[in-house]
Amino acid sequence: MTSVLVLCTGNSCRSQMAEGFLNTYPGISAESAGVEPASAVHPLAIRVMQEVGVDISSHHPKDVGEFLGREFNFAITVCDNARERCPIFPMPPHRTLHMPFLDPVHATGTLEEQLNVYRTVRDQIAVAMKEFVASIAAS
Repeated sequence: MTSVLVLCTGNSCRSQMAEGFLNTYPGISAESAGVEPASAVHPLAIRVMQEVGVDISSHHPKDVGEFLGREFNFAITVCDNARERCPIFPMPPHRTLHMPFLDPVHATGTLEEQLNVYRTVRDQIAVAMKEFVASIAAS
């Protein structure tokens, strides 16, 4: 089993989406956390993930400190803030990946315009996680 920790600032959106996608792959066990965890997973993140059949409604933001001392095969940061503030996990540098995505929490406009931003980020994360899983399967 390949274990992955996905990190972002609030652990309310991007990292939750990545965790959700990664856990759909056989042989992958993913967790996510934030350096400044929010109080809840963003409802629009839950909504757009449900649109593609991935349920993250039972997820909750977690502090990265909860995972210190645990070993992971990979750590993925999905924002620059988490990359800069991430504690050191005991793994080789090639096992720590940075995949930054726009933070959809800052989307403005109508509900539909906000949802479109969330969908765009969701789709980018889906592609990145698929490519990540394919790369580790090939190695």
